[in-house]
Amino acid sequence: MSSLAFRNRSPRLPGKVIITAGMVFALTIHTLAASAATLPLQISSDPFTQSTCAASASTNHHAEVEPDSFSNGSTIVAAFQVGRIFDGGACAIGFATSTNNGASWVNGLLPQITKWTADPGPNDRATDAAVAYDAAHNSWLISSLTLLEAGGVHGNGVVTSRSTDGGLTWSTPFQTATGADLDKNWIVCDNSSTSPFYGHCYTEWDNHGAGNLLQMSTSIDGGRTWSAPSTNNTGVIGGQPVVEPNGTVIVPIDNANETAVGAFNSTDGGVSWSATTTVATIRHHTVAGNLREGPLPSAEIDSSGTVYIAWTDCRFRRSCKSNDIVISHSLNAAGTSWSAASRVPIDATNSNIDHFIPGLAVNKSTSGTAAQLGLTYYFYPSGTTQLSVGFISSANAGNTWTTPQTITSGMSSTWAANTSQGRMVGDYISTSYGSDALAHGIFGAANTPTTGTATGCTTSGPDNCVAPIDTFTPGLALGNASSANDAVLFAGNGGSGAASLWNLVDNNGSKHRD
Repeated sequence: MSSLAFRNRSPRLPGKVIITAGMVFALTIHTLAASAATLPLQISSDPFTQSTCAASASTNHHAEVEPDSFSNGSTIVAAFQVGRIFDGGACAIGFATSTNNGASWVNGLLPQITKWTADPGPNDRATDAAVAYDAAHNSWLISSLTLLEAGGVHGNGVVTSRSTDGGLTWSTPFQTATGADLDKNWIVCDNSSTSPFYGHCYTEWDNHGAGNLLQMSTSIDGGRTWSAPSTNNTGVIGGQPVVEPNGTVIVPIDNANETAVGAFNSTDGGVSWSATTTVATIRHHTVAGNLREGPLPSAEIDSSGTVYIAWTDCRFRRSCKSNDIVISHSLNAAGTSWSAASRVPIDATNSNIDHFIPGLAVNKSTSGTAAQLGLTYYFYPSGTTQLSVGFISSANAGNTWTTPQTITSGMSSTWAANTSQGRMVGDYISTSYGSDALAHGIFGAANTPTTGTATGCTTSGPDNCVAPIDTFTPGLALGNASSANDAVLFAGNGGSGAASLWNLVDNNGSKHRD
């Protein structure tokens, strides 16, 4: 999986701009590993400098990280951190919206969240952006975690920004939750018109100050007001709720120590939440390059209600020396029974290629054995820490997969934003299917810093990064790869005591990812 360096170099993008495929200003050439794919298109860049957002002496400019996206019809909305700060959060939350299946994009900053934007808000920083669409109220919603610096950087709340014009302009944020130390929020809405809870939206987060306690809140008025938080008294992180056509909410999630992936549900519109079912214990290999990553789940649902979960796992690699992306799907409508984890067959199990940070999508117009799955992921070619982005898809619910496509490669891990938990492109990335029936991947890039190829994206030279948000639409690939006969080679740790996996934990032993 070699490369020649083919990377976007668009100019800085202050304020709101429109980007089209014809505005790629300087390109470098990638050698694609397999079939051809559309080259990445930059859709946003951090407009701040240290003089306009001095949130910390260790802020990375120009660095955007951790995109999520959601699609409805031909509209795709992405949200992400803008101006990543070393010890947590970012200067602002940015958005990029396409109304024509990714052909052109409008971008900007969400208003009135942090003190650094032109229309400032009360918070010092923001992070963990997640996107939803509420069909009942014709509203786009972006959930963000807000942070304060006094007393140590901590998540003081969850807010919801709202757009009623197709994701082009955004409201003053509505308060969803407050707390002393919150983390890792996500949002979803019930868009099935036949559901008894049509128009309900659900936000999940964990209360890190209370042992990573699960908390859920519900809105029935398009994200304006939110219920008091409910809980099932488990210790969790990184949930991604989805909604069945019948209104059942299923929340795939990791336990607080990221040693197991599980799911819980609500069948009463978010009034109460079930106990957590363990989908699988996790076997995870920490990747090289001092990169911040982990086995947080990426979850999606097809039109009939089958839920898919992808995460990073090394069980199919001898001695857990590298990671695959693995996937499981629900076997019943309650999300209490799941298939065994299977390997996405991107390459052979002896390849020594490390795969991590998956962004899974399911074409919402497909279902059952014909469900179309798309997966964007990062990887290191064997023996390197050269960040690369790949894509692979399945037209038969993950039974077989196409030949993988390399979208970009040759990004040194030192070109990514520097954080207290390692170099960062995001704890998650995203893929969404448009009405064109094509997958649209969104990821954080890491390009050559402005001070030269030998220098990393640094916090001592805060304006030297070149780490924008990019998108791509992969070409249609063929292939019939299967992992059906792959053996589990690393049993590892993780334990089999399902009940204890979900206990509230001492924060010294739990993850915190703001």
